[in-house]
Amino acid sequence: MTEGSLVSARLLVFRVGTLACAADVDQVREILPRLPTTRIPGAPPVVAGLVNVRGTLVTVVEGWRALGLPPPSPLPSPESGPAGSTIILELGKGEDAGNEGGGTSKKLIGFTVDEVMDMLAGGETRLEDRKGLPGVDPTLVRAVGRRNGELFIVLDVAALLGPILPS
Repeated sequence: MTEGSLVSARLLVFRVGTLACAADVDQVREILPRLPTTRIPGAPPVVAGLVNVRGTLVTVVEGWRALGLPPPSPLPSPESGPAGSTIILELGKGEDAGNEGGGTSKKLIGFTVDEVMDMLAGGETRLEDRKGLPGVDPTLVRAVGRRNGELFIVLDVAALLGPILPS
């Protein structure tokens, strides 16, 4: 990506801890209030557990753990339930020639965030090459952008969540 290139896709901007992030809207299937998860025995700590989304079991990843951020502050009261949202993302190719029956190889995965902030369309912001991002693994970042004068990172969702998905 060249210095100052225009956004060609729509981006969903969200906050994980103090970090503003974005993902391509085309990868976002839906945004749900944060749902309680069922823990999976033996799963890595980054996996919060499973949720049932209209009959489909979806693995949910703790956003702060996946990004290597400090844990969030405790909830004010247990009655309020989990705070934030779960973004359901689609990963994978649309058509898989190797898949018998010609189906798709898209997989769903949930990603917990503290706040969904905005949706940006092409032309509303400029993206820059990923460089000099303190505290963020540069292999997880596609680009850096600005929204209302504040920096955000465009996540490489496949690099971030792909290794977590079951094969």
